[in-house]
Amino acid sequence: MKNIHPLHIALFGKRNQGKSSLMNLLTGQQTSIVSDTPGTTADPVRKSCELFGLGKCVLIDTAGFDDTGALGGRRAARALAAVQGLDAALLVISNNTFASDEQEFADRLQKEDIPFLVLHNKSDQKPLSSALRTMLQTRYPDCGVLDFSAESATQKASRDAAYDPVAEVVERLREVLERNAPEDVPELALQGLVQPGDPVVLVCPIDEEAPKDRLILPQVMLTRQCLDFHAVPVLCRVEELPGVMRSLPCAPALVITDSQVFGQVEKLLPAGQPLTGFSICLARQKGNFETYLQGTRQLDRLSDGQKILMLESCTHQVNCQDIGRVKLPAAIRRKSGKNLEFRFVSGNDPLPEPLSEFSLAIQCGGCMATARQLAHRVRSLRQAGLPVANYGMALAWASGIFERATQVFR
Repeated sequence: MKNIHPLHIALFGKRNQGKSSLMNLLTGQQTSIVSDTPGTTADPVRKSCELFGLGKCVLIDTAGFDDTGALGGRRAARALAAVQGLDAALLVISNNTFASDEQEFADRLQKEDIPFLVLHNKSDQKPLSSALRTMLQTRYPDCGVLDFSAESATQKASRDAAYDPVAEVVERLREVLERNAPEDVPELALQGLVQPGDPVVLVCPIDEEAPKDRLILPQVMLTRQCLDFHAVPVLCRVEELPGVMRSLPCAPALVITDSQVFGQVEKLLPAGQPLTGFSICLARQKGNFETYLQGTRQLDRLSDGQKILMLESCTHQVNCQDIGRVKLPAAIRRKSGKNLEFRFVSGNDPLPEPLSEFSLAIQCGGCMATARQLAHRVRSLRQAGLPVANYGMALAWASGIFERATQVFR
């Protein structure tokens, strides 16, 4: 399977099921503290690693969701909150026990469309019964079931250097992820839009918000896609665009610009030149494109005093040139002529409640999120009846070129 972003995979279960031992086995390090004392893991423990067959992953070891007491309740709540933004989950059980706590949690994963593998640990002490396996496969047909022993795998790996102790776990996870892959998500944003030899101009403004000595991820991603399709990427700043257009042997198949300079770039191009933005391209690649199209049109129906929820998929330092927190809200207020209130959510932080107090949500391009993470967030918003737009589409709307900037994908 192919993923350009780390897969976020969390380990869940009651206390003393061997989650931390499994975490250490998967990472190949003493990432989590292992103890016979229940409740050793407090806050979620995160570790980035590379798993052969899955690629880049962020593994998350959580506290037992049956933790008790004042602090235990908080630990359990944090474990449950880790469900937000996951690509997959490992539900760890043992001793052929799958009681109400496990059932409720598995039901929640299934309801929220998060792929999961039920891993029956400590199989060296008691193997998984055929009755429990049948029940799990019947109740959760899209999940995986694996009988396993983290301790036995660790011991065997210490005796046999050629033995891969996590190969079976990773393979089952891969199968679950592929079986539950989001539908209708193109593998690449530029798929079907450019041909070998086509010039593609990428307009990359360098201002106070641009990172020092490097390009931002969407610019890198789309440059690489041009090369993958044997197109010819030409990168420039806004002020260099007229000269670049004159120097090309033919009109570019596409001009892709940073959304914050839509207005400037649009004025420098011929009327028939296909034009879009990096964030809009990501919306096509990550899914939810039609949802964003419809949600952006909600901007035409705003009223004074309404609240807009701004959703960022990364955490970054904010300055006066910030697109999502400064420029886009100002552009929407200016274009709509309305007095609006904006609230911001960063990274995988939970959505505010109640969502009914908002009239619109606007999601960033999601360059730091996976398609599944975005699909989960957008689905939650839609279930609450909240229209969802996209940063790039909203900026195109504010610049008066929404139809032109999205036409190439329709």
